[in-house]
Amino acid sequence: MGMVKTVGLVLHPKRDSKQAIDTIVEWARTRNVTVLGLPDEVDRIDCSAVRVDAATLVDRADLLVSLGGDGTMLRTMRLVCGRSTPVLGVNLGKLGFLAEIDVDELPPALSAIDNHDFTVEPRMAVRASLPAGPAVTAFNDIALVRIPGDRLSAVAISVEGHPFVRYASDAVIVATPTGSTAYNFSAGGPIVSPLVEGFLVVPAAAHSSFNRALVLSADEEVTLELLPTSGQLAVEVDGSIGGRLSPGDRVTVTAVRAAGQVVRLGTTTFYERARRKLRVSGSAEVD
Repeated sequence: MGMVKTVGLVLHPKRDSKQAIDTIVEWARTRNVTVLGLPDEVDRIDCSAVRVDAATLVDRADLLVSLGGDGTMLRTMRLVCGRSTPVLGVNLGKLGFLAEIDVDELPPALSAIDNHDFTVEPRMAVRASLPAGPAVTAFNDIALVRIPGDRLSAVAISVEGHPFVRYASDAVIVATPTGSTAYNFSAGGPIVSPLVEGFLVVPAAAHSSFNRALVLSADEEVTLELLPTSGQLAVEVDGSIGGRLSPGDRVTVTAVRAAGQVVRLGTTTFYERARRKLRVSGSAEVD
């Protein structure tokens, strides 16, 4: 008996996903599988997916299919954070790190998943407690970012309550291994295998003499405190604004192991995707 009885869809807000949805709906029809979608997303497309709210989508879906790019995958993973529901990424645009297949590969991919012929790659998240509002969770990164026109970020870093370093920079990024190829990479941080159980703290455009990234264990807790000389900072959660901080505010960040489950069908590896997307060339020859 197949494992998939209900498929949930999460769509990119702008990219054309009709071909992919039609393919999924037809595959589901022949197997008596229910297809669910969020109303504001599937209403843009004439299809037979059942409209449900986000809570119902998460509760009922045996498989979530993300149609878009890495941003859509991150949003899908946040929807099911902490659950064992596998997420299949379908690429509708540029090559992404998290997407596993293109649209024309959907039918065999869905059948392989239905037949349990796939693996799951657990992905870590980071969670932050903010001074105001609920905790926030990110699968790429949580960044404290200088607001244009305001002063630099001046942030004191403590690990497990022990003061370590103070960064003066445009931003301080707390990144997962998944996010190591995103903002962290742009800031000069290392590429990290998604199988590593740890996270990164890295300054972007540092104005201090110490500008190195920190690699922390998933068991460690890091606290970021805005110093009196800091400007106000925006809190970016996977690239979206999650709040603002003022001098004196503190943010505590912890890792969440296996918070998301990404479907892998064995067609590519993380390193193949990284070489293509980051345009990694061969090593320089040494005479």
